[in-house]
Amino acid sequence: MSRVATSYLLTCAAIGVAGGVLLWAAGWVSTVLFATVPFASVALAGLWLLPATVALRLLERPLAGILVGLISGLVAFPFLGAALWWALFAEIPFLLAIYRSWRTWQYYAGAVFVGIVYPIAAAASFDLWTMPAWATVAFFALTIAGCLVGVGLGILIADRLKRAGVARLARRRGLASRGLGAGAGPAGQS
Repeated sequence: MSRVATSYLLTCAAIGVAGGVLLWAAGWVSTVLFATVPFASVALAGLWLLPATVALRLLERPLAGILVGLISGLVAFPFLGAALWWALFAEIPFLLAIYRSWRTWQYYAGAVFVGIVYPIAAAASFDLWTMPAWATVAFFALTIAGCLVGVGLGILIADRLKRAGVARLARRRGLASRGLGAGAGPAGQS
């Protein structure tokens, strides 16, 4: 059991550090874009979902996204709160299913949900409600699209890592012991 726990923590740490480097760069690029072209900065929103998505898809274990979000945030320290906030939204669809379902649509549902919530939460920062209606709709659409792309990229990366045999010991016990992965068996059907 300690071998599984150790491999799980090391896998989360590796994903978290790599994600933190990505989020550190994305955070500063977003900050510059926000200061110059605020509308364009939301196109990068999906990058914030990427580390947690990779962890959740690869490991299929409760709180893997939050743990990776914490580690990513510590690496990209000025953006710790943002990394955790976005990781929470990646985790919510699985939490709502009490971590008994790991279907592909759940990842995308989390992306759409945060793609709607983020513009509302950040409306004052972007002065969203004073924009013309078409611009507000475009803002939401750009945010949702960015989130969907980020989640899609996270799924792609995790699936390729899984096919390469990465984190075999760290995955959910039931799947690893039966030799099943995402897309196979009742819990991982797409």
